[in-house]
Formats: sequence, structure tokens, C-alpha cells
Amino acid sequence: MQIGVVFLIVFLAVMTGIGIWGMKKTKNLGDFFLGGRSLGPWVSAVAYGTSYFSAVIFIGFAGTQGWQFGLNALWIALGNAIIGAGAAWLVLARRTRRMTQNLDTMTMPEFLQERYDAKHLKPVAASIIFFFLLPYSASVFKGLGHLFEAVFGIPYDIALLVMIAFTGVYLILGGYFAIAVTDFIQGIIMFAGAAVMIFVISGKGGGLVEMTRKAAEAYNVHISVEQRPTILTIASLVFMTSFGTWGLPQMTQKFYAIKNEQVISKAAIVTTVFALMIGVAAYLTGAFSHVFFDPATVPKTASGGVAYDLIVPALLTGQLTGNLQILLALILLLVLSASMSTLSSLVLVSSSSVAIDLYPSRVDTKTGKDRSVAMMRFLSAIFIVISYFISRFQISIIVYLMSLSWGVVSGAFAAPYIFGLYSKRVTKAGAYAGLFAGAATMIVLFFVLGSSRSPLAASVAILVPFIVVPAVSAFTQPPGRELLDRAFEGV
Repeated sequence: MQIGVVFLIVFLAVMTGIGIWGMKKTKNLGDFFLGGRSLGPWVSAVAYGTSYFSAVIFIGFAGTQGWQFGLNALWIALGNAIIGAGAAWLVLARRTRRMTQNLDTMTMPEFLQERYDAKHLKPVAASIIFFFLLPYSASVFKGLGHLFEAVFGIPYDIALLVMIAFTGVYLILGGYFAIAVTDFIQGIIMFAGAAVMIFVISGKGGGLVEMTRKAAEAYNVHISVEQRPTILTIASLVFMTSFGTWGLPQMTQKFYAIKNEQVISKAAIVTTVFALMIGVAAYLTGAFSHVFFDPATVPKTASGGVAYDLIVPALLTGQLTGNLQILLALILLLVLSASMSTLSSLVLVSSSSVAIDLYPSRVDTKTGKDRSVAMMRFLSAIFIVISYFISRFQISIIVYLMSLSWGVVSGAFAAPYIFGLYSKRVTKAGAYAGLFAGAATMIVLFFVLGSSRSPLAASVAILVPFIVVPAVSAFTQPPGRELLDRAFEGV
């Protein structure tokens, strides 16, 4: 894997250079957190897509759903592209961009507080982001550490330190501008790597059409009818991973930062095509594993169960040998790119929950100097260090928080956020009720249904607040007319 090491060094050097470049363009908090609201359609769209997909889709999801669901896993890819990417831009971006400007807000907690005139809503929302997105970022670090250990032979601890150092450099120096530019480069790598991966793997079985036919036949032989997922299981996964992104702060932040509303339609198309390529390539590769493995030869855990996380790595390393080693290196860079882009967005949003939403004063009372950028850089560094310790020492409570993160955060924010964009009748009490109902529903159902059914729990947690918010709002006082006029001006 010498070629892989060369790719890695070049990749990390470019990321560091962009961070230094981005630092020169970062003058204030708006520049650091939103890139000065100056990003065009291509960079914005790819930044959204790269934040959407991490190593989880290529390693965990592709192996698990590809083996268990077969070609039915492609429904997840289709849902992610149409609902999670394209529809999100068309439904949310324009109103989010305009209303966050009208209310002079930069984060999800700030928006909810100002939109509903609820002064205690910001710290509550910021605390949810801190406690559930930080462990999520740590889980991405952990996955990258194991990838480096397996492929490059770098010890897990050293791999974690390397990732933390380089992520810290370009994020802490350049802020969101550096993230967006590196995301664009990483997105090109991801798109090219996904296309190469599916082309080469399908070519091993006679082409895409023939390989798809073989995969469908092998799946019917390998997975008995009673072991196959139900429609409810597939639907809940599609819903959780597609509509669930509409309430995730690291995703909606991309709408705040666009240059103007004219970029939205183009960005919607770009991000849909990007998400479709990444999703189809990942899940199709997972489904193709049935052609290369059978129940006896598929990677196993120590206890004898299927090691889903090892299916795709084993497939790639087994098929991309000899002259194809350079392609394997490209695909590994694809996985690294997907993870680092997601990771940087998570750290930025998590640190903002303290630096912007909970930090009491951004201006030094003695000198009058704005301390917010320095505080964001400092907290980003602290959050990266915390992520390292979480990744290094797997504390049981943190593992639970990782499993809960997607459902809790999206369940808490999706309904108050979307109703806030579209309805003048929703009240402060309704927003509070929806936020608590979503988070509580996910936590309760997670322990009642078990971690294996967390997609169903998350789907219910996202849906419940859409009933609770309007129900409570119907009996409580809406915000004042002056606030509503300001929020909805030009919308």
C-alpha cells in the first residue's frame, strides 16, 4: 500500500494548505462559521453532500444493508438522493437563508430562540447538540482510526492522533470557508472513487446488468424469507436517513451560508446527483457481496456471527489486487474524504453550540475587541481533543449517546425548525413541546425496542413532534406580530 501512503500524504498536505489559505479570509465570526454567506451552488451543494455521507455508509451501512437487504438497499440510496438531498434544498434552503438573515442568526439554537421569542430555548437546544453530536463526531474518528490501522498498518492510537492533528489544522485555521473548499475537493474524490468502485467491482462479474442479476439470485439463496427485512424496516431506514437530515444542524447550516437564493435550484440538482452516485455505489457494492461471498465464506466475528463492517473492506481488498492496487488506494481515499468532511462539520456545529449559543459575551468589555473567532477556534480545538478521548476510551454511556444521536437531534429539531419556516401560528410553547417530545420519544423507544430497531425509534421520534407542535400551538399564544413580520419579511 505504498501508493496509498503517497495519496494520503498529498491529501493531508492539500487540506493543511487550504486551512492556511482560509485563515486569511476569516475576519469575523460570520466568516468563520458561515464563510461570510458567500458560497456558490457547486461548493454549497457538494459541502452538503460530503457532510451527509461518511465512512459509515461505505463500511457499516453498505455491508450491513447490502448483505441483509440485497438490492432492496437501493431504496435507501434513492430516498437519500431525492428526499434527503434534492427536496431538502428546494423546501428548506430559500426560507432558511432569508429568515436567518432577517433574524440575524447563525445557528439552529439561535434561530429557534429568535423565531419563537424564547430566551431559554437556545441553551436547551445547544445542550442537545453538545451532548449528542460530539459523541457522533467521536464515532467517526473511531471508524477512521480502525481504517488506518487495517489498511496502512498504523497503530490505532497513532492514527487517531494523525486525524485529529490534520482535521484541527484546516478547521481551526480556516473555519467554514476552509471546510467548504476542502469538502469540494473531497467531494470530487468521493464521486470519482464511487464511480470507479462500482465500475471495477461490477466488471468482475460480467458488467453491471449481469452482476445485478447474479446478486439478486445469490441473495435469494443466502438469505431465507424469514430473515429478510420487512417493508416497515426498509421504510424506517429510508425515512430516518432521508427526512431525518432535515433536522440536523450540521446539514441546515449549509443553507445559511449560500451566496444568494439564485444558487438554490442549481445546488439542488448537483447535490441530488452527487447523493445518488454515492448512495447507489455504496449499497450496490454491499449487495454485490452476495456474488463474492456465501454464508460460509462471509467475514465472521469471534462469536461466529456475520462481521458486517468487514464485508466491504474484505470484498475490495480481495478483488483489487495486483495492478488494481492504485484503485484500492483511491477508494480508501474516498472513505477518508467522506469521513473527514462529515467530521469537520460535526466539530464546527458542536463547538458553535458553546461559542455562539452559550458564550455569554463575544466582546471584551475593556478593549471592545470581538473575541468570538478566537473562542470558536479554541473550542474547536477542545472539542477535537474531547473527541479523541471519547474515541480512545469507549465509555459505555458515550456508546449509548452515539447510538441515540441521530434520532434525538433530528427528533428534537425537525418539527420546530420546519414549522418555524412555514407557519406563523406555531407558538413558543409548541416549539418547546416539540423539542422535548422528539428527544424523549427517541430515548424511551431506544431502550424499549432495543438498539437493533433504532431506525424505527428514530422515525417515530421525528414524526411525533409534527403532531405535538401544532396541537400545543392551537391552545397557546403565538409570537407577537412585530416578530412575525420581521421573520417572514420577503418570504
